[in-house]
Order: sequence, then structure tokens, then C-alpha cells
Amino acid sequence: MSASSRYVGLAGYTHDRPPQAAVLLVNLGTPEAPTAAALRPYLAEFLSDPRVIEYPRWLWRAILHGVILRLRPRRSAHAYARIWTPQGSPLRTGSEALAKALGAELAQRRPGPLRVALAMRYGTPSVRETVIRLQQEGVRRLLVLPLYPQYSATSTGSALDAVADTVKALRWPPELRVVNDYHDHPGYIAALAAGVEAHWALHGRGERLLLSFHGIPRRYVRAGDPYYCQCQATARLLTEKLGLPRERVIVAFQSRVGRERWLEPYTDATVKALPAQGVKSLDVLCPGFAVDCLETLEEIAMQNREEFLTAGGERFHYIPALNDTPPHVRALAELALTHMQGWPEAAPGYDHAAAAARQIEAKRRAEAAGHDAA
Repeated sequence: MSASSRYVGLAGYTHDRPPQAAVLLVNLGTPEAPTAAALRPYLAEFLSDPRVIEYPRWLWRAILHGVILRLRPRRSAHAYARIWTPQGSPLRTGSEALAKALGAELAQRRPGPLRVALAMRYGTPSVRETVIRLQQEGVRRLLVLPLYPQYSATSTGSALDAVADTVKALRWPPELRVVNDYHDHPGYIAALAAGVEAHWALHGRGERLLLSFHGIPRRYVRAGDPYYCQCQATARLLTEKLGLPRERVIVAFQSRVGRERWLEPYTDATVKALPAQGVKSLDVLCPGFAVDCLETLEEIAMQNREEFLTAGGERFHYIPALNDTPPHVRALAELALTHMQGWPEAAPGYDHAAAAARQIEAKRRAEAAGHDAA
């Protein structure tokens, strides 16, 4: 490949196009269907990510292709089938609804060329295809907002890798800003509290509120990942916002795989043990998931519910993720606008028509100068 063909250019680019700004929401991703055939390539992409599995590549490739991808797709397909809807994957449709709602909220606050796009770290729409499309449509400033409130190298770090790998292949990369995390953002905490309080208003309060975060291996935290501390900070701030005594709130970690020690306590073991400790009614919230997905709808709301009731519990309520609820949308809008300060397209009163007129005049002068020089 020649040096001149290595980079993705701007198809049909014209110099009179006014620049635009965009917010790129990035979520984990989902298979195209709840089948083993669809799960296999999805899991292969996900589990091949060195940010997710930090093992020597030669060893992990042998385990992944020799064992895991022979067994796990069928089991995962069964779990996905339990939550699949006529519209498709809940994570996909929920993320699309959130992106649409955020776009409408930002358009109301900042009329002008400020867009919202959605990409998936694994599966489609990919980060690469979405960033390239935005660039070709005139986006010159891009705010990357991974939908992970608490930073982990396994989630936010991986999303930023995908953006970086795409941007370095662009002939004219956009100006970039990144939301690293928002675990303690006041709007996010307020949205979580509003969701819990709305649930209590309809269903009453359980004896305990269990906050279940996705787990990661303990050695990742020892290596410097801030995830555990940020989960604890979110839990503390939410507990204070709800006005609950600390003993009524439990923090646990779910979705561990393999034999390695992960963050503890484990959610499933905690749920099974609570009835024997006298806790008969339990509310569960997953603050680390912006949109409901397999881990919340199947693992928590189905598997853990069954385990709690089987162990002697009497009432188990899963409190939905924030999804596209108005408090969540407002919080993300505030977060995005804070990070886009200084960008003309995100400024109050930005005049898109005037900017377009300036671009057209600049092109006219450039063409005239070129003609004179010729």
C-alpha cells in the first residue's frame, strides 16, 4: 500500500462546508441475533480484546479458540433468547433510544450543528464506521462519551482504543475530547436516586438496596485501574442522596468468569446468603449500566431473583437502568456541554447560517486568489 492510500479521506469534501460537532456515545455491543451462530463472531471479537483479557496472547488464543468459542456461544445464545424482544437486543434498542433523546435535548439547548451518534465497541454499528461517517459528513469536533460511568481499562479504555485506532487512519482527524468517567457527576447521581425513588413509590421499599456493579479481576485494580474506588464513590454518593443508613445498602460485583479472583463480594453469593441473614425483601440496582442489557435483565432480574427466592427470600425487585429516562438524558446533556465548552458549535447563540456564509465567502476568496495566481 502506498503512503498516499493508507489514510481515509473525505469523499466529496468541499471547502464551503461549515464544521459540525458531535457527541459519540459508545456502548459495549450486542450480537445480531440470539443464536450460537451470531454469538460466535461477537464473542470472538469481545474476548480477543487484550483490554478485556490480560493474558499472554498465545495462551489466551489457544483457550479462546480451543475451548471457550466451542462451548460458550450456545449457552450465551440461550441467555440472550430470554431477553430478546421483537425489536431486537434491549441494549441496542435502548442505546438507540438514549442517543435519540440526547440529540433532542441538546438540540433544544443548543440549536445548531450539534449531533449525537451511537457506536458499539463490539459488533455494529462499529466505532470505526461511525467515526468515519461523521467525518465525511462534516464533523470536525468530536466528544467521545463512553456509556460507562465508572472508568475501567476493560470498558472505557477499550472504547478509547477503538477511537484512537480509527482516528490515526484518518487523513484529517477531528478535534477530540473524551469523557473519561462520570461516576460522581451530580446529575448522574440525581438520576440514579430519582429512579430508585420512583420504584419505591410504586412498589415500596425492600429491606436492603443492593448495588451490583460489573466485576473485574482483582489484579486489574492492583495494577492501577480506578474502577473499584469509583464504584464505591458512586455507592456512597447515592446512599447519601437517598438519605439511607449505610447498613441498608450493599455493594457487590457481578458477572465474573473463570477461576481467577475478581472483585468481591460477589453478587450471586450475596443474594443467596441474604435470606439466611433475615433479609426477605431485596431491591437491586446496577448503577454501572447506562442501558439495560443481558447482565441486568437476565443475570440479575432472572437468575439472581430465582436464587434469592429459592434461598428463602420473599420479594425481589430489580430497579431498571437509567435508559432514556429524562433525568438521565438531562445529566448526559449537562455532562456533554461541560466537556464541549469553548467549541463554537456548542456555545449558546451559535449562528449556523452565519458560519455557513463565512465558509462560502472563504471558498470564494480562495478560488479568486487561485485564479489570480494562475
